[in-house]
Amino acid sequence: MEALTLSLLLLAAVLVSSLIDQIIPRVSLPLIQIALGLVIAVVAGGEVRVTLDPELFLVLFIAPLLYDEAKRADKVALWRERKPVLSLAIGLVVATALVIGFAVNAIVPSIPLAAAFALGAALGPTDAVAVSSLSKQVDIPSRQASLLKGELLLNDASGIVSFQFALGAVVTGTFSLMGAGTDFLIEFIGGLLFGAVLGLLGNWVVKTARSIGVENTNFHVLFEVLIPFLIYLVSDACHVSGVIAVVVAGLINVTSPRGVIGPSVSRMNIVSGSVWHVLTYALNGIVFVLLGTQLPQAMRETWDDTTITNTTLIALVFGVTFLLLATRFLWVLVMDWAHVRRAEKRRFSGRDVRSALITTFAGAKGAITLSIMFTIPVHLVYPDLAYKVLFPQRDLLIFLACGVIVCTLLLATFVVPLLAPARNEAEEELRRIDRDTATTLDIMRDVIEMLAARQTPDNRVETQAVISSYNDRLARIKESNGIEDEPNVSLRLRALRWEYDRAVELLENEEVSSVVGYQYLTRLERTMDLLEHGRVAGRARRFGIRARALLHRGVNAILRELPGDTMASRTEEMRQLQVATRAYAVEHLEEAVASSQVPTEDAAELLMEYQRAAAALRSGRPTVTAVIRVGDRAEEVKRAAYYYELEQIQEAYEADLLSRSAAKRLRENVQLMQMDLDDTV
Repeated sequence: MEALTLSLLLLAAVLVSSLIDQIIPRVSLPLIQIALGLVIAVVAGGEVRVTLDPELFLVLFIAPLLYDEAKRADKVALWRERKPVLSLAIGLVVATALVIGFAVNAIVPSIPLAAAFALGAALGPTDAVAVSSLSKQVDIPSRQASLLKGELLLNDASGIVSFQFALGAVVTGTFSLMGAGTDFLIEFIGGLLFGAVLGLLGNWVVKTARSIGVENTNFHVLFEVLIPFLIYLVSDACHVSGVIAVVVAGLINVTSPRGVIGPSVSRMNIVSGSVWHVLTYALNGIVFVLLGTQLPQAMRETWDDTTITNTTLIALVFGVTFLLLATRFLWVLVMDWAHVRRAEKRRFSGRDVRSALITTFAGAKGAITLSIMFTIPVHLVYPDLAYKVLFPQRDLLIFLACGVIVCTLLLATFVVPLLAPARNEAEEELRRIDRDTATTLDIMRDVIEMLAARQTPDNRVETQAVISSYNDRLARIKESNGIEDEPNVSLRLRALRWEYDRAVELLENEEVSSVVGYQYLTRLERTMDLLEHGRVAGRARRFGIRARALLHRGVNAILRELPGDTMASRTEEMRQLQVATRAYAVEHLEEAVASSQVPTEDAAELLMEYQRAAAALRSGRPTVTAVIRVGDRAEEVKRAAYYYELEQIQEAYEADLLSRSAAKRLRENVQLMQMDLDDTV
């Protein structure tokens, strides 16, 4: 019952932290959650004790967090910056473990060297939540942002593996550099292989399930939630790194194999994204709240320890923090110097030093560090001893880790904004929104052009309906972004002139009677006069065209036709003339849509207007029932449009024309519309 009460209390604290984060956005979310943990500890009288089995803690917290980080990682940026990312994720982690290990052991000899190495390894990983919270408030250069995102994914794995080796040395009491190096390579490479094999096996299971008709969203989402736990446990049972295996499986993205598309997949991706967002947010928050609850206990027990003074404790925290940041700064400085000299071929400048400082202070420690520190056992069990031995200086190690986490979070929150002040948020947001909006409008126009190009007599009605829906979406985007959508008068005038020219041509070829022809020309002239506001140039041009036709046929021909005509025959002839002239205008409008010489949505809207009018004239009856039937027949056209739109979104994102958030939002919108074709969730 106590465990349940504590769990509910932790979740409530995470929920409250999300509200406070909205009210005080400039304070890092992890700091808020730590503060709430402190409040819980104070209210509980400092008696909140968490005793989890180390393996359980790794599986319960670290496996799903790493899997989700890997799943959401930008693979293109990760591959592009692979060398510096690997340098930070592996080289820097090992260097940090060695520097802090030797220093802590030298200052506090009661901490075994292997245990000090474990502390250094635990302080290697950076925190994803802290980095993402920080990026919202400061202007981190794009390369540094890419390095931080790639580092926080991979250094979790290397830090945990290094920690486990160091911890194993403490538990067994023996350590061999050669043996440890060999074991490290076996676990690392084995984790890579197991992650790839199990990830591909998961892909095969998902594809097989879909091939036999299992499209149930609950099945696929629950399978994905289960995947990181299964992969970790299987890999660990085979004595390879479960952490690295989980990361590799996340990069493969087990439950969303490439090339598998469709409404059911879209539904699953949306539900899966929501489930993982809530799950990882809760797990990250719980770890930070737990940190807050453990701080008073760790501080009190260590603070009351008479073997070490309180001043020394504070100095140790600041000293370890300084060593950690100094090691990181020197490593990043050398790495950036090499990049500037080799890749950019220029001199190293003060701006590059500032970038190195940003990368240094932005690498705050957090959930992963605390999670693996909690896995330190309370007792050591030796086979040749009948009693348990306390882990040497366990409380002090956790105290130091907690202190360093708080210090790095404070520095990241308050120092990085001084090094990388945020740009004018209003201007940047407007610039980003303008670029994203313009690209979104271009994507819509490309889809309309594609639909117009694929239009045939068989699918004309269905395609018109889909184009109309895209025009509506264009109008809504323009309206929501305050874009004035002036009527394209010039395009409408061109369409009327095409009709006029065709009518004159039919008159000259004697394919239409003079009475009906001149009556229709008069109607078109009045319409054009209204649009041109009576401009003289247009009227003079039409007068010349009409005079030429009049001379060609002659006034007498008109007079001869008057007595014999009937109202019914004239009405039918007028209908045929309108069909012919509008069909002629439709041909030119289709060319206008494909040429992109005019706004695509304007040409497409006018094209559909003419096509509907021509269809109504041909059928001779209202098309309400036809329009109703179009909704059922347009499914395949919609599906093709949505697939093409997704392709355009991806191309725009890869060309850096869309921000990551805008591309994600647009993809989700299309996926929701795909779901609507296959029934709603």
